[in-house]
Amino acid sequence: MQLPFTHEQFLEVFGAYNTAVWPVAVLLWLATAGVVLAFYRRGAEVSRALTVLLAVHWAWSGGVYHLIYFRAINPAAVLFGTLFIIEAVILAWLGLGSQRLRFSASTGWARVGALLVVYALAYPGLGLLFGLEYPRLPLFGVPCPTTILTAGVLLCAPPRQVRWVAVIPLLWAAVGGSAAFVLAIRTDLALVVAGIVLLAYIARPSGRDRLRAA
Repeated sequence: MQLPFTHEQFLEVFGAYNTAVWPVAVLLWLATAGVVLAFYRRGAEVSRALTVLLAVHWAWSGGVYHLIYFRAINPAAVLFGTLFIIEAVILAWLGLGSQRLRFSASTGWARVGALLVVYALAYPGLGLLFGLEYPRLPLFGVPCPTTILTAGVLLCAPPRQVRWVAVIPLLWAAVGGSAAFVLAIRTDLALVVAGIVLLAYIARPSGRDRLRAA
């Protein structure tokens, strides 16, 4: 896979991003931890807040990281940013509209999702653990932890509700996961796992599909 930028240029983008917007990244992490904790305590009644939180993640990653910072070294960031903003609009519509997603933490797949959510929250520390140095490393409020977090959350909703919502996260799991090997960003290798698990989940026939098959 040939990239239009080097490993050093990639890390320099994160250096500029983290130096400029680190307070937002901290607030987004705290908000995410709070909403996730509320979900695992209160269940489906937090579904709307959880969906809107994901929309904020995708809007921020697309509008700020991709279109302002990553665009400086990769022209494809315009396309990536546009897709991320589209995903944010879809999630916001589902979170605020009448046909909203309903999440549950009680299924076996939701337990797998919890592992991905915990990984996303631990993502900033894992980058440091794997040898990267602040501020030149991906922390929070950027595409890869956003996608891992989203995959984990979507595993808590019925497959038929999230099939279309999962398309853009799956695309980024493929793009970011393959780039992780080239750029040697070990924290992002979890994107491959998240993408495979999410794809397997949405490919399962729903109860309605099983009834039709019978």
